Amino acid sequence: MPSSKLAIGIVGLPNVGKSTLFKTLTKKQVLIANYPFATIDPNVGVVLVPDERINKLAEFSKSAKKIYATVDFVDIAGLVKGASEGEGLGNKFLANIRETDAIVYVLRAFKNADIINTQTEINPLADKEILDVELILKDLETVNKRVDGLAGDIRAGKKEAIKENEALKKAQNFLQQQKILVDQIWTEDEAIILKNFQLLTFKPRLYLLNGNPEEISYDLSTLTKDKILMMDINLELEAENLSRQERIELQLPELSGTDLLIKKSYELLGLQTFLTTGEDETRAWTIHKGDKAPQAAGVIHSDFEQKFVKAEVIFWEDLLKAGSYAKARETGLIRTEGKEYVVKDGDVVEFKHG
Repeated sequence: MPSSKLAIGIVGLPNVGKSTLFKTLTKKQVLIANYPFATIDPNVGVVLVPDERINKLAEFSKSAKKIYATVDFVDIAGLVKGASEGEGLGNKFLANIRETDAIVYVLRAFKNADIINTQTEINPLADKEILDVELILKDLETVNKRVDGLAGDIRAGKKEAIKENEALKKAQNFLQQQKILVDQIWTEDEAIILKNFQLLTFKPRLYLLNGNPEEISYDLSTLTKDKILMMDINLELEAENLSRQERIELQLPELSGTDLLIKKSYELLGLQTFLTTGEDETRAWTIHKGDKAPQAAGVIHSDFEQKFVKAEVIFWEDLLKAGSYAKARETGLIRTEGKEYVVKDGDVVEFKHG
């Protein structure tokens, strides 16, 4: 079950703007140096998921506290060609990506000659290929090792080992063709087996092109459209402290690039938020789309899932329109739902448990 431990890895070649993005996201001062391998330890920054519903419900309930959902962003040092074989500080960084739920590729699309480019030209797609190959090679190493390790159990005719081996062989075949695993088709059983290995190319990814969106004219037709984000990271850093209103006045998009990145990360991972509100606190809880009421209750406390009785549910806007819980009850807007209820994004829920 996801918790505040949702983690997104930021990867890219050296000097493409990763650390600046990280600084913008987390408002943390990190070492931004103009040479490869300036970032050695993965910096982890906990970022609040922007959510106007929390503010409105907290006002409604006169809550003492507001607690937002969070995402951990992990800034991973610049990868270079050969990282999978330990080139640069490769192996260490690739191990750090393993711990994340999804990956953001930061690709250089800006033309600033003062910033050293480790490649011969500005070509985001060529940079993406380098990153892909490094992650593929690392996965191949993991898969080959495990396939070798299963040989004895397969000779002994162990069913689980045979099943695992089939999924790994399929993955091995794709990787040898330099294909990214997350883009291939898997059965549910195969996906469960592969998830156990934390394979790097099995993680969902977003592509962030760093440059002025109006000047980015590369052919991006080979990338899935809803996974591309264009952002001038330096501009975002300068505008990091502006309110929504100030952004509008300066004719900047209302949602900052980093807000969009967080939003897209949520969509990418199939996550959504339900809410609880009262005098003590208004809080956002992260669950997977499709989770039923007992699973959602379990995010608050594991006992609640086991001892779930029912859930009282109202959509957040309906609660605000009603003006009070009493009024919402009176007009029948609060529904009582059982174990089969699929919780929706924006539901305000109160769980009853034994």
